[in-house]
Amino acid sequence: MADAIVSMLLDRLAALVEDQARNEVNLVRGVENEILDLSYELKTVRNVLDDAEKKGYKDKNVKDWLDRLERTAYEMDDVLDEWNMAILKFRIQQSNNAASKKKVWSFISTSCICFKKIFAIRRHIVLKIKEVKARLDLILVEKDLYGFVISRSVNPSCESWRVQSTSLVDLEEICGRDVERENLVSKLVVEGGSTGEELGIQILYVVGVAGLGKTALAKLAYNDSRVKNCFQLRIWICVSDTFDEIGLATRIIEGAGGRKPKTNQSEIVLQCLKDTISEKSFLLVLDDVWIEDRTKWETLKNCLQDGGPGSKILVTTRNKRVAIMMGAVKNEIHHLGHLSHDNCWLLLGRIALSGKYTENCGMFENIGKNIAKKCKGLPLAAKTLGSLLHFKNTFEEWENLLTNEIWELEEEEVELFPHLILSYNELSPSLKCCFSYCSVFPKGTEIDVEKLITKWMAMGYLGYNGDWKLRGREYFDKLVMRSLFQDFEKGIGYDYELIKSFKMHDIIHDFAQFLRKKNGGLMKQTTCQTCSPLIVSHVKQYRSLFHQKELPDPHLCDRLTSLRLLSLRKCGLQSIPKEIEVLIHLRWLDLGCNKFPDEDLKTICKLYNLQFLWVDECELQEIPREIGNLIKLIHLDMSSNKRVKELPEMLCNLRELESLNIDSCESLAHLPRGVHRLVNLKYIYNSGTDSLQYPQGLARLTGLVTLSRFGGKLGWLKNLNRLSGSLKLTIELSGDSEEEVVVEDAREAELAKKTRIQELTIYFSDSCKAKESVWMDLIDALEPHQNMQTLSIQDYKGSQLPRWISSPFNQLKSITIVHCKLIFSMPPLGKLPLLENVTIWNNSQLEFVGREFLGMTTNSGDRVVGFPKLKKLAFWNCTKWNKWEDITAEEEEDCVAVILMPRLTELLIINCECLTELPHRLLRKASASLKLLNIHCSTQLKRFYANKEGLPWKSISRHNPHLELRHH
Repeated sequence: MADAIVSMLLDRLAALVEDQARNEVNLVRGVENEILDLSYELKTVRNVLDDAEKKGYKDKNVKDWLDRLERTAYEMDDVLDEWNMAILKFRIQQSNNAASKKKVWSFISTSCICFKKIFAIRRHIVLKIKEVKARLDLILVEKDLYGFVISRSVNPSCESWRVQSTSLVDLEEICGRDVERENLVSKLVVEGGSTGEELGIQILYVVGVAGLGKTALAKLAYNDSRVKNCFQLRIWICVSDTFDEIGLATRIIEGAGGRKPKTNQSEIVLQCLKDTISEKSFLLVLDDVWIEDRTKWETLKNCLQDGGPGSKILVTTRNKRVAIMMGAVKNEIHHLGHLSHDNCWLLLGRIALSGKYTENCGMFENIGKNIAKKCKGLPLAAKTLGSLLHFKNTFEEWENLLTNEIWELEEEEVELFPHLILSYNELSPSLKCCFSYCSVFPKGTEIDVEKLITKWMAMGYLGYNGDWKLRGREYFDKLVMRSLFQDFEKGIGYDYELIKSFKMHDIIHDFAQFLRKKNGGLMKQTTCQTCSPLIVSHVKQYRSLFHQKELPDPHLCDRLTSLRLLSLRKCGLQSIPKEIEVLIHLRWLDLGCNKFPDEDLKTICKLYNLQFLWVDECELQEIPREIGNLIKLIHLDMSSNKRVKELPEMLCNLRELESLNIDSCESLAHLPRGVHRLVNLKYIYNSGTDSLQYPQGLARLTGLVTLSRFGGKLGWLKNLNRLSGSLKLTIELSGDSEEEVVVEDAREAELAKKTRIQELTIYFSDSCKAKESVWMDLIDALEPHQNMQTLSIQDYKGSQLPRWISSPFNQLKSITIVHCKLIFSMPPLGKLPLLENVTIWNNSQLEFVGREFLGMTTNSGDRVVGFPKLKKLAFWNCTKWNKWEDITAEEEEDCVAVILMPRLTELLIINCECLTELPHRLLRKASASLKLLNIHCSTQLKRFYANKEGLPWKSISRHNPHLELRHH
């Protein structure tokens, strides 16, 4: 990682020197030449670091040299922090002086003191720079002793290349495990057991080395339909390193659908576990178990015996001793074998050759099979090497990988990860840091991608120029494409393809930890008197400290002063520790979900290098004006502080601020008037702020990407054409005098030019009153771009919906019409080609749903495809709805010219008391896909269809015997 740290240091030197020149602040007079020399030397040594890191795997002297270089580069980075902090203090002092120079003598006196301080700071920084540079000089001179080779320069375009597809993410390739899967499934579904019979449960074990596919095999069995049908409860628990029986019991309770106990008292938690699973047959998977303390296991095991007959536990572990300790007998242990060379090649080849021309694949087969032998039967190795070879398109590149000297290394730790080291060596310096940093999380952690990217940025891995969020997502995608992450959870709604969270395979986590320890260097002497060696080591490797219940005193431990990232979230803080102000290198601070006095926030307002800050759910009432001193702040989250009434105007000093989260700040009355000064602001998260007033300056924030809701003058949105994602518009309209103004204002918003908005909610406040013609003009003026996917219209008081809503050019997937009480008919939504969900809710004047709803006209001779993608259709609280027009017998029989709702799976009719009959021909035509008919609080329909032997039900279901009817 020395390469990445040196590159980061060079970027910082360049940025700080440029900033100093631009702002005419000279705090380092006397070391200009040293800075230039240092930059030149670092650029020179960076050219050989790729070769040095490869040699460091087998040469301890080179490894130690890299360790010293990395540690000293970090020290220089800390000095640059002090330099940067001095510049920021100087600017703040200048600003304060300018604001308070009411008396000339006072100003002169203050200025004299200020310049004396500047001189002292300058002298201190100069001495530090010279001291650290002298040590770096000695290290850099040594490089010539090792005969390093200058590496090829990396094409910058390769670094910025964006992944076009993440299809490899979803590729669940499991080869050569069919027999083992059937064997395991048969044991799980069979009744009874062996040694577990007296407990009512049987325990099975899958044992094998890391990377062999134990978890994959367990997942195959867990998700098998035969297994699903065999148990009332299925619970998956990833155990990993720590076997905490009370913590595991709590997770099992939650996994079984129970309520999490509000206490950690063992007796209460264990009794709750017994009650949750009592008399219910369950399958419990304990994945990746590491335990040799039999008493801990017995405590948990005894509670599980209350499960119903046929209950089973499946344990995966790398260590046979664990299975024996847990009471296993020979026939309950399944030793997972290695894959054959052929199966390794089958898995590797599928990934490596994906996307390559078929005629070119043949030349890679023989060499590919030889590479597959290097996998030693490990599926994880085959997948990793396949992902690496996917980016290599020549025979020579494949041959170089086969003959790489990494296969010959005998060092025990390196021997565990040769396939991963090959993939790791192909990464850019920044990607190496991003990947290895992920080992900061405990094994089995579900890692949030967005928050991880903020951590990478705070560590300096994403550079100092351009869109860091975009670059962070690109880096993440590249690591995904190399099969270094797994167990992905994707978003919902408009960002359903975006990966939200992931996990790391245990062996890849071990490899990332190995890299951090390898690059950690020799332990620098520390003055720590109170911290545990584990904390000191952790801070040294990651410059991060998370999940601490309290902050060790940095005055007593100089190692802590190097912290860049600190989380004290949910620590029960009653006050912010005063010691935190010593942590001048902090970039990332999470104090969320604590309760401390508002005044304490002033303590963190002295951390001038801070870039990311969370103070959400802290029961704050007032934000101090000193928050404006944090002029490096990029992200500020103060959401769910329900009693905050205003934000200080000083907040508008944060010119670097990109993201402001005020979600659920219910009492917040207005944004600061100077909001237009936040020139870099891109994201305003303001859901749940119904009382919020918006200043006109918002219209000047043309870089805004996210604005959750807006309730001001619609015309202010005119130039905000970068808005994307979700937007809720609240429209106020009262009195005749405002009608024309509001309509013109809506036109001026030019919503049709907002091409990136995917989800739009249009809400008309209860006070809105206008003529029918005005309602139609207003809703027509709010026509969005056709790219939008989700639309919700609420409390609209016109009698008809707009024509644009049913345009066949729309990309809409979901439409919700809520509390539009005057609408008496439905538009032809069936024309929409991508529509999947329609919900009509509380439309009390709706009486008739005609064939026009399907997109059909009375005398249509053309081919009709109505609702081609519709999956769910719901009508709620349409209390006057009495007729749903059916199609004709000819249209029902015509399967070529008339296709209606071919993918409908669910139809809900809730509280529609006047509807007496459903359109039988239409439902029969859609019956092939229809799975659920839900009739609730609709007495006449229930009476008509409840009897499954009656003609009405048989008329609907005769072509679909699997159709389910639910009625209440």
